[in-house]
Amino acid sequence: MQRRQFVLQAGRAAALAAAPAFVLPVRAQDAPGVSAKALSIGCSAAMSGPLLGFGTDIQLGAGAAFAQANARGGVHGRTLQLQMVDDAYDPERTLANVKQIIGQGSALALLSCVGTPNNAAIVPLVEEAGIPYVAPITGASSLRKSTRNVFHVRASYTDEVQRLIQRLAGMGLKGIGVVYLDNGYGREMLEDATRALAALNMKPAVQVAVATDGKNLPQVLQAVAAARPSAVLLATAGTVSVGLVRGIKKEAPGVLMAGLSVTLPSASLGQLGEDGSGLALSMIVPDPNRAKLQLVRDYQSAMRAQGKSEFSQGSLEAYVNARVLIEGLDRAGKDVTQPKLRAALAGIRNLDLGGFVVDYSGQAPYVGSRFIDLGVLGSTGRFIA
Repeated sequence: MQRRQFVLQAGRAAALAAAPAFVLPVRAQDAPGVSAKALSIGCSAAMSGPLLGFGTDIQLGAGAAFAQANARGGVHGRTLQLQMVDDAYDPERTLANVKQIIGQGSALALLSCVGTPNNAAIVPLVEEAGIPYVAPITGASSLRKSTRNVFHVRASYTDEVQRLIQRLAGMGLKGIGVVYLDNGYGREMLEDATRALAALNMKPAVQVAVATDGKNLPQVLQAVAAARPSAVLLATAGTVSVGLVRGIKKEAPGVLMAGLSVTLPSASLGQLGEDGSGLALSMIVPDPNRAKLQLVRDYQSAMRAQGKSEFSQGSLEAYVNARVLIEGLDRAGKDVTQPKLRAALAGIRNLDLGGFVVDYSGQAPYVGSRFIDLGVLGSTGRFIA
């Protein structure tokens, strides 16, 4: 298996210059990924394949947060490094990547591995190894169990689905269909949607699975057009969602569409143009283009410092996730170890990142945020409402 490894060492030179001349040593066997000058964080994500955009968002957002911290001297005098390994959204590759990271002792912690089936594959390994894992890129309720090493940040998909179904039903729409990704993530979302509809004495007007590579997209569009629902919930993720949105606009004009926060990669929002106009999406972080909150202003500043002027939900989420990890590292102290980091993260209470609060309440399952908002896309890929 070939892997491309990306190491982000943004701002390293400036941070090293600002670092103290003496740092107490930590034994390598006690603290994997820790050296006198650096802290290494691992991540397995889609850097290719149908969820490529999610890996890019992590590079941008988490990379900007790490660079921002490094420019201020790092954490207790050590610079932060993000090691990203490509898994192409393949759970077996994710598992192999994380096994290698743990086996080589190359990372102190994991950050934001992408995908529900991918995280389902690695969580048992994370628990066995005792490596702290911050902010999986999944909101699957099935993964929010009493795991002592996993610290979720985002709100759950269940909450997102319920909010979307309630909004659609509240508009008086009776025939709500569900198109879901044909994998563990999509099937769990179908169950969530079916339960949310049942609570309103409704059933899906149509339910159809779309392949992760979109190979059955024509048949999916035909099924939606034949059912003629009033609205469709898109329980999908990745590039297949682009073809799905465009196809429904063409084959079933007038059907309202609503999707979860992970339905479309950030890079795809602008590409949709007019086809994306009117698409409703749930949001698990604030609008990245509206600098009303200090968090958003800090994020935009960090992105601009890296030469980036395009802002997105995905990179803001990755920025938030990295900020939570950095807070844990800071609290863990200069002689950081994995048990110390785990305890520090579990101790986070009402952490205000600037209008966005993270609270782990001291007990597993650790879920830091319940933030959910709804947005409607305009033709430029930005939220207009």
